[in-house]
Amino acid sequence: MFLLIPFIVSIIALFVAGLFAMRGLAIPMKNPQVSQISAAIKVAAKAYLARQYRTIFIVALGILVLLMFLGFNIALGFLVGAVASALAGYIGMMVAVSTNGPTAERASGGIIPAFRLSFQSGIVTGMLVVGLGLFVITAFYWWTNDVSSLVGLAFGGSLISVFARIGGGIFTKAADVGADLVGKIEVGIPEDDPRNPGVIADNVGDNVGDCAGMAADVFETYVVSTFSAMLLGSLLFKGVDNAVLFPLMVGAVGIVASLLSLGLVLLANFASVTKNLYLAVIGAAALSLLFLYPITSWMMSDIIPYSPIRLFISVVMGILVGAAMFVVTDYYTSKQFRPVRTIAEASRSGHGTNVIAGLAIGYEATVLPTIFIAAGILLSFMLAGVYGIALAVVGMLSISGVIVTLDAFGPVGDNAGGIAEMAGLPEETRNVTDILDAAGNTTKAVTKGYAIASAGLAAVVLFVAYKEELGDSIDRAFSLEDPRVLIGLMLGGLVSYLFASLNMMAVGKVAAAVVEEVRRQFREMPGIMEGKVKPDYSRAVDIVTGRAIRAMIVPALLPIVAPIVVGMLLGAEALGGLLVGGIITGLFLALSMTSGGGAWDNAKKYIEEGNFGGKGSDAHKAAVTGDTVGDPFKDTAGPAINPMIKVMNIVALLIVKFL
Repeated sequence: MFLLIPFIVSIIALFVAGLFAMRGLAIPMKNPQVSQISAAIKVAAKAYLARQYRTIFIVALGILVLLMFLGFNIALGFLVGAVASALAGYIGMMVAVSTNGPTAERASGGIIPAFRLSFQSGIVTGMLVVGLGLFVITAFYWWTNDVSSLVGLAFGGSLISVFARIGGGIFTKAADVGADLVGKIEVGIPEDDPRNPGVIADNVGDNVGDCAGMAADVFETYVVSTFSAMLLGSLLFKGVDNAVLFPLMVGAVGIVASLLSLGLVLLANFASVTKNLYLAVIGAAALSLLFLYPITSWMMSDIIPYSPIRLFISVVMGILVGAAMFVVTDYYTSKQFRPVRTIAEASRSGHGTNVIAGLAIGYEATVLPTIFIAAGILLSFMLAGVYGIALAVVGMLSISGVIVTLDAFGPVGDNAGGIAEMAGLPEETRNVTDILDAAGNTTKAVTKGYAIASAGLAAVVLFVAYKEELGDSIDRAFSLEDPRVLIGLMLGGLVSYLFASLNMMAVGKVAAAVVEEVRRQFREMPGIMEGKVKPDYSRAVDIVTGRAIRAMIVPALLPIVAPIVVGMLLGAEALGGLLVGGIITGLFLALSMTSGGGAWDNAKKYIEEGNFGGKGSDAHKAAVTGDTVGDPFKDTAGPAINPMIKVMNIVALLIVKFL
């Protein structure tokens, strides 16, 4: 019964995703220019993902062979997790690139039809992520009846996630930075101007980074968090099946609540896009709490030392932490609040002061999230021990379907705006797509904050599972008097900073190549500026694709290799220190980079609205510089730290028996 319900709910989620996907892929486009531009974005996005997955396949094949030595079920789980994660990202991205053109056309009819279409596209990715996640966990556990074998499933999803986040992040930001530096600053043409040779690559990047990359990221977090909660349930309460199955039921409740909430939003007639988006989150959270308490009482009465009300409140704590992350990230990245306007005002005195203000806001943005995460950990631990922390993570991720919907909605609106600009659609149409784009920028920033918080909590649970798996073989207190623990802590911080550095350097190098190509075309093809010669868009796409694929390999392998080397050379104590150092340092880096980058981006947009001189002013040029710095912060290095932290912890669980 308790396995059948999550299984059925996951099938329903996949059915809804499939229904909306077929509708999205079948929508015709009437304007030939819109159709041509949309097709170019789709072809380039498909080509990039195909090359990315071929590269990942080669790496995964070698890992699969090694995992066979740990057991057939672990190796099979790795394969299933990797395929499911890749599938969620690929299908979601294909629907997004098929919906961008029709959204641009529907924008001529006002905000409501354009919003509904782009939102339906986001629902495909959202329901695919949670539907596939719950399906593979439930089915694989039913088939193996072994919680520990699910570690392979988690590792497969994590591998795809770290590659997708890095590769997609490098692609999207290198293309964006390269196109903006020449187009906006040197040549002085608007964003998404069809005369910019890098404009198609820029639009492709929005999809492979924010759609496919985020889908793989949250899928992996969803699977890892559910697995870790189930594993802790089996280790802490041996023989109590419901303690293992309860996280699956929490996930099922969250999907049902998310589907109902998303349906209500589609039926609503609010002209305010932001109101619709936040209504979806609030509705999903409220319905989850409404359904969850009776189910908790039904499943968990008098079977473990903690009462159902304590377990229920632990789940609530996770949802509340997620809600707090939404509010805080929105405050630090929205144009109407102090942080963004502080950066915009600093732009008046130059490029340097803009960068200083952006860095300062990013550092400040770590304070409240850390307090909320710490409070969530403490309160859920007081309620139900480490199992309570695990349930808090599962609770936070139970409404991931809505969260991913909000994120995947963003690239569709962004692409629709770009297509409207390139196709020369009326200004009224572009005004509507600008509203979608602005809302999407905010939701992308907010969902990244949510993903970081959930990753931090999930990593804490994985670390506890690592300690439990060690048993009494070592001093599980990991005393700071042990130099190996201290060395591990320092190495964990080192890995986080090195990982961020590799990603930032990759974006810089690939962006430089795009800049040179865009400059070359403007220089050698003077008719571009007069609109007499069409730029060679494919050349910029090819440059970014090839270089992004090559650049992603080393940073993606770092969180796999580091735990193995530290664990084998310095022992379990040092590996424990590495995991803690990676969690703490990585969490702060990710928070500061993501919020700071989002604030930089919206400070530029705030000035472009006519404040502090508007477009073309010295303040605007300084804001573009700040946005250039913030882009790889918020869309490459920052988000990629999420899977990096969890990959290290999962690898530690895989090798713990050899320590």
